[in-house]
Amino acid sequence: MTSLREETALSDFGNAHRRKLNTDYTYRLPTPPRIVVPPPTLANDMPGLVVGASNESEVDLSFMNDLNLEDIVQKNTLIEWAYERRRQAQMILPWLYLGPMVAAKDRAFLEREGITMAFAIRAQDNSMMGALNASREICAEVTTIEVPTFHQLIGRFAETTRIINSHVARYRQHSLATTGQPTLGKVLVFCESGNEKSAAVVAAYLMMMLNDFDFVKAMQVCQAQRFCVNFDDVLKNILRSHWDILQARRSVAQTNSLLVQMNGLLGTAKQKRGIDITREDNDVDMEDDMGPSDDALRFAGRDSTPFQNR
Repeated sequence: MTSLREETALSDFGNAHRRKLNTDYTYRLPTPPRIVVPPPTLANDMPGLVVGASNESEVDLSFMNDLNLEDIVQKNTLIEWAYERRRQAQMILPWLYLGPMVAAKDRAFLEREGITMAFAIRAQDNSMMGALNASREICAEVTTIEVPTFHQLIGRFAETTRIINSHVARYRQHSLATTGQPTLGKVLVFCESGNEKSAAVVAAYLMMMLNDFDFVKAMQVCQAQRFCVNFDDVLKNILRSHWDILQARRSVAQTNSLLVQMNGLLGTAKQKRGIDITREDNDVDMEDDMGPSDDALRFAGRDSTPFQNR
């Protein structure tokens, strides 16, 4: 009995045994998924900037909660941006600027913007000496950190944020004590180009200081203010890892705070119960001193032997 369906074999085709290299296999090294950061456009709504109610800094930065940051991010940056602005520094926050090494040498810019600290992110300790020497003539403080590679940044983000916050708070306290006016200190964070290491430091600062601000929003704001920043795949994954670390730390801190509150409530309840028990004991002692209780008189003379035959 013949079948109506015609059977075909691989041998019927000359190239059937060949595998498709473009679809079945790949010789590329495995890489993490790409992180897409929408670039700033004319119709793109940039995220709002709100300083977190409780930040992770060791200094008192409560005065930052009263700052108005609604109009800091420019809406039409693409229209105003020019190629020459890559050699200048841009304001990211009222107390934080991002720019290249050339901006730290610009004395006119430092005086005009009131920069009080130049913060260099460099690869080795003997680089950028010209920019540091020039900024020392204008700025009240100059500091550096040495980060040879991008991957070493993730271990220094907490330190860079602490350096920035400490200077801003310290300069404000100093100006309040000397002039009576709480002047806000301003920090210029720079590297050789102002587009990579220093941009990652500023993005990490935004993630730590602003309320509900993840790594994508931080990169968006940096790019909106300084359009020439270059967040490649390495820096994107570094900032994403830093965001995961921040989320874990905040979750642990929140859990510990809840445990402290619960322990405090339990301790208060135990203390109240101890007082009540003490009062009951005192009442019993008073009854014993006054004589037998009513229950003793009521059961006096009764035989409570069980299983008696009547």
